[in-house]
Amino acid sequence: MPRIRIFLLLLVFLNCFANSASAQSETISDAKINKIVKEAWEDYKKSNFEKSLITSRKALNYATASKNNNLIAKSYKIIAGNYNELSEFDKAIFFYNKGLFYADQTDNDSLKYSLHNNLGNIYCFEKKQFNKGINYYKKSIAYSLKLNEMSQVYFTNVNIAWAYFDIGKFKEGYPFLKFVNSNKSKYGEASTEIVVNMLNGMYRSYHNEYDLANDFFLKAIQAGKNSEERSDLSYSHLEYSKFLSKVGRHKEAYENLASYNDITAELYNEEKLKKASIAGFNLELDEYKRQIDRIESEKDSQFQSLKKSRIIVILFVLVSLIFLILIITLIKNIRFKKKHNAELLKAKEIAEEASLLKTQFISTISHELRTPLYGVVGITNMLLEEHKELSRSQHLSSLKFSARYLLSLVNDILQINKIEENKVVLENLTFNISDEIMMIKNSLSFLSQKNNNKITVSIDPCIPEYLIGDKLRLAQILMNLVSNALKFTKDGKVEIIVQLNRSEEKMYFLDFLIKDNGVGIAIVDQGKIFEKFVQVGRKDEDYQGTGLGLSIVKRLLGLFGSTITLKSEIGLGTSFTFTIPFEFDPQKTKQIIDEIEVDLSSNEVYKILIVEDNLINQLVTKKIIEKHNYICKVVDDGFSALKILENESFDLILMDINMPLMNGFETTKRIRLKGLKTPIVALTAFDKDEITDEAISSGINDIIIKPFEPVRLFKIMNYLILEAKNAG
Repeated sequence: MPRIRIFLLLLVFLNCFANSASAQSETISDAKINKIVKEAWEDYKKSNFEKSLITSRKALNYATASKNNNLIAKSYKIIAGNYNELSEFDKAIFFYNKGLFYADQTDNDSLKYSLHNNLGNIYCFEKKQFNKGINYYKKSIAYSLKLNEMSQVYFTNVNIAWAYFDIGKFKEGYPFLKFVNSNKSKYGEASTEIVVNMLNGMYRSYHNEYDLANDFFLKAIQAGKNSEERSDLSYSHLEYSKFLSKVGRHKEAYENLASYNDITAELYNEEKLKKASIAGFNLELDEYKRQIDRIESEKDSQFQSLKKSRIIVILFVLVSLIFLILIITLIKNIRFKKKHNAELLKAKEIAEEASLLKTQFISTISHELRTPLYGVVGITNMLLEEHKELSRSQHLSSLKFSARYLLSLVNDILQINKIEENKVVLENLTFNISDEIMMIKNSLSFLSQKNNNKITVSIDPCIPEYLIGDKLRLAQILMNLVSNALKFTKDGKVEIIVQLNRSEEKMYFLDFLIKDNGVGIAIVDQGKIFEKFVQVGRKDEDYQGTGLGLSIVKRLLGLFGSTITLKSEIGLGTSFTFTIPFEFDPQKTKQIIDEIEVDLSSNEVYKILIVEDNLINQLVTKKIIEKHNYICKVVDDGFSALKILENESFDLILMDINMPLMNGFETTKRIRLKGLKTPIVALTAFDKDEITDEAISSGINDIIIKPFEPVRLFKIMNYLILEAKNAG
């Protein structure tokens, strides 16, 4: 069977080749060729695609032999038209463009119009590329106007209106239909009568003018029955069917749809398509043969040129050598880059590992420092509370201050590490600006007393009471600047001044000024004081620090999109100024004021479980809790906590995180698995940002970092206990 197929294909090809050759060898007059073209066109209009393709192929061969570009273009136009009707749209576009190529070599503007118009039809109605199609239509109108062929302009306006109506753009299409209706008597033809009536019916249907629409559709169908334009008649039945369905005349709609299907089947029955495809195959073979001949001719010409010119060969060799050298160079470069990239990747991995180790080291050190600091601060407070006579003890005050100072150093190191690793993200919280600044002033009161300094605060009354922004980062900036001023000022004054710079809609830009009358900073040192670990103008007896405070200030201000300005003179003092924008929202402010809690709690005694492995921390935490008249029990590890919870209930659990045997996260998970909803607060020396995600996932309700202010602890405890009781 395969052999028979191959043999038949060869016969077809040879037959086509022979026919083509004989056609080309035989020359006839252009008038006879034109007559053949007209025959092909008449067959095409009658939808006799098989005969039309065969005839147009014959005309194309004669026209090619005659080298008549006008007739070649006309032949291609008919061929393309047949493929268009057979739904071979890509082939139709190909042959229309072939026709355009030859038409452009003639002065036949009418033919150019027709080809552009037909390409517009395919792109609009088949490819649905309306912009491209309308562009072809516009080009066709230009040729028509050049020829003063208003009938062609009329015909193209019909097509544009139809294109717009097909996509439901009746408003855009109406100007073109209006032109058609206005010029129907002058330029209208019988071939367009069907479509024009159909378009008027579609437009009237769109505007719900049903009687007029019905009349136009009936006129279109009647005109189609009296015409040979069977395709246009089928479209009229289809659009009329849609109209009838719209107005509820479903039986008639079905009948018209059936008529559309019958005409379509008649036009495109299987036998016609099969025969036409064979004719199309023969046509394509001729086209391929012409292409092969042209390629062979070009090849011959190139070969002759190469034989005559040895320079080209030499140039080719030189170019090849250069190309080869470039390839070798490129390969070497690629290998070098691969090696270099591998080294960079290795260095990157080492750097990332070092950064991770640094982070882990800082985290571990900070935890190990905070744990004993919690004990030192806690026991110091206990001594001061139990022995009032020691409240004036310089030694005890120094101990407490040293512990707090050491804690501030740990916080500075953690803060600079977070900023360097881009882990700091600004938060938007509503806060009272006056309260925050007064809290900073009170926190630094011991440092101000140490050097016999006075802190004054001045806040512009035009600044709203409540603002929205990152109050924690603002506090860190002010704490560092004010503490720095207090360190280098003795028997003097440190001023905190806040002024309203400007307001833009909801944003208030505040100018902060931290001013002292201390020792001042030399001009040569002013450019480097914001670098890490830099300390200038210090003496052995001075308060030292880490040299990180001002570096942290500069980096935090960078997060706000702000910069800091320094002015200083030796012996006269120093001032730092910066501007930070904050949001003001009256609605949120009112909400905050409405939500201010009034302490209406009773003197009820709560039962607290402390899970802590460090004996000193156990003692400190227990003392703080019992001082508030709460009942308190202490266990050393997670297993002991689980055991005691089997027999006793508690109002709240204070959970250490870093414990032997079983850490606080795992202990909390097991407590939650038992179904216990007792509030759990993590009491830990870890940095809060490091453990927040794991704490939430394990079931911990809140986190407090050691050392802490007892007031904050009890505020959180009372809130969680009351919330749990209300939920229960």
